[in-house]
Amino acid sequence: MEFRYLGNSGLKISEITYGNWLTHGAQVEQDVATQCVHAALEAGITTFDTADVYANTVAEQVLGDALKGQRRESLEIFTKVYFPTGPKGHNDTGLSRKHIMESINGSLQRLGTDYVDLYQAHRYDFETPLEETMQAFADVVRQGKALYIGVSEWNAEQLRAGYALAKELGIQLISNQPQYNMLWRVIEPEVIPASEELGISQIVWSPIAQGVLTGKYLPGQPWPEGSRAADKDGGAQFIEKYLTEEILTAVQKLKPIAEDHGLTLAQLAIAWVLQNPNVASALVGASRPEQIASNVAAAGVELDGSTMEAIDAVVGHLAQDDPALTKSPPARLA
Repeated sequence: MEFRYLGNSGLKISEITYGNWLTHGAQVEQDVATQCVHAALEAGITTFDTADVYANTVAEQVLGDALKGQRRESLEIFTKVYFPTGPKGHNDTGLSRKHIMESINGSLQRLGTDYVDLYQAHRYDFETPLEETMQAFADVVRQGKALYIGVSEWNAEQLRAGYALAKELGIQLISNQPQYNMLWRVIEPEVIPASEELGISQIVWSPIAQGVLTGKYLPGQPWPEGSRAADKDGGAQFIEKYLTEEILTAVQKLKPIAEDHGLTLAQLAIAWVLQNPNVASALVGASRPEQIASNVAAAGVELDGSTMEAIDAVVGHLAQDDPALTKSPPARLA
């Protein structure tokens, strides 16, 4: 496993982060989830990402149980706050001081830890003054409940405003967690330049485009049984935008490039996002323990310029790169 600094900080995280969105507490049983976490640890992954909204808080509990007995100081545990949780009442959502303070306490209890290494704003909250949100985060840090602050899917303007307030309050905003892969490059025009300027790293989710970049979805063929595309309760809506005939045909053309480097398509896709120097880590999940070792093999892989150009020749024209697609809900969801 390789490690990279997260933003302009001294914190190092593993190039591959294990995330449990859509899996723990939902798609897989707890014993399998625990096996996946242990497989991640055995593969050298030290960084684990979750959120209070995943399976309505259950995913945090499952991750906390799976990490019991591990040396806490050897791990980097991340969670998030914003989306509705619990009974989803009028204050059970957003980035108000009330919701942040209550949420961090609930997350720590479920995760079985005194602190998280990174506490992230899961989206931007248009209904709460940013000053209120950042002051609450500053207090969470000063109380020792989080070491660093991050965000997820914030645009360049929001990153600059949040960073300025964080600096004023004496805390470190060091990361952003956006969707990023060969087919979804919306952070490249504005978010990445702003992040490089501010000393913020990306922890990217969906590096294999919800499984599309593994090549398992074939044009003109039924979706594989048990796959995300076939599971209406397991995130099928998140993958729909990739399931076009043109994209699926192009993905198959990436196979020779992957084979030339001794990689699977999934490994090629993960290695591709890690070539971006502003990316600190690629988030991967798993529904089976054996998937972990395969994904981890992408860490440390270097793709030369001609390989990156070959990939662009196949899928570059199909990639979304409109910065306006980096957006948060215009209003809270509860």
